[in-house]
Amino acid sequence: MSAKTQEQLLEGVQKGDLRALSRLISWAENREPGTEAVLAKLYSKIGKARVFGITGPPGAGKSTLVGHFIRLCREKGEKVAVVAVDPVSPFTGGALLGDRIRLSEHFNDPGVFIRSLSTRGKLGGLSLATREVVHFLDAFGFDTILLETVGVGQSEVEVRKIADATLVVLVPEWGDGVQALKSGILEIGDVFAVHKADREGADRIAGELRQALSELKPTPSVLLSEEKKPESVAALLQALRDFTEAQAAKVAGRRQAARAATLAELVESRVLEQARQWVAAHTAAAANPYDGFLKFDAAQTPWKA
Repeated sequence: MSAKTQEQLLEGVQKGDLRALSRLISWAENREPGTEAVLAKLYSKIGKARVFGITGPPGAGKSTLVGHFIRLCREKGEKVAVVAVDPVSPFTGGALLGDRIRLSEHFNDPGVFIRSLSTRGKLGGLSLATREVVHFLDAFGFDTILLETVGVGQSEVEVRKIADATLVVLVPEWGDGVQALKSGILEIGDVFAVHKADREGADRIAGELRQALSELKPTPSVLLSEEKKPESVAALLQALRDFTEAQAAKVAGRRQAARAATLAELVESRVLEQARQWVAAHTAAAANPYDGFLKFDAAQTPWKA
């Protein structure tokens, strides 16, 4: 990204141009050099948005809940951004569910911005660019950012490193699966929803969750929700808001950790790219690749502290 392009995108974002924002997000997702320079210039505007993560196994109803959350936020006059992280297409490398059909009713609302990101094969339920994208949306002026993860079960823990508060969505059919969750999702949720609670077993799994979570401090909320009861869905969003207010110090700590993780991710990406260039230059033509490695001298590599 040239310096001129950086200035154009920066100016566009500051003027509220959604096209500039979309282009900047594409640059971040494609790991284009120069993206971090724009992020550095926008950084003073970051920190006002509330970031809520929505995670859980596939089929739990995450996208449907996100659609309801958008409506509830808009009723309060809030500008809402949705980052929906989807599986990677094996053919294009793009987001496999990029059409976000369940959120289509909000597409024409100027106060709503929806963007799908591909995981690009990254484990943990998020894409490599998610942190940077959330920062850009925050700097753009969105009041609430909803981060919906890909839905990969127990490996879906990265969202805790970005969101101010995380909602874990489960369904009654999980049943005995609560025990298996103890080593994964149970540790990342601030609010738990037993969604589709009109199905058999909802009260039982809610009780098991409350028992499993009882020793955590603060103890996460466990709520029942279903489509036929809009007030139960509204209670989930309110519980996330209540958590951020009651646990302000914890949220501040998470944000500090997220900033450190963003920098670490950028450094890692830069170092890996330079390492690949070094390998190509020093060992590609070698008859014995290990001989090239033995000649490696970190002091002579391009990266600097």
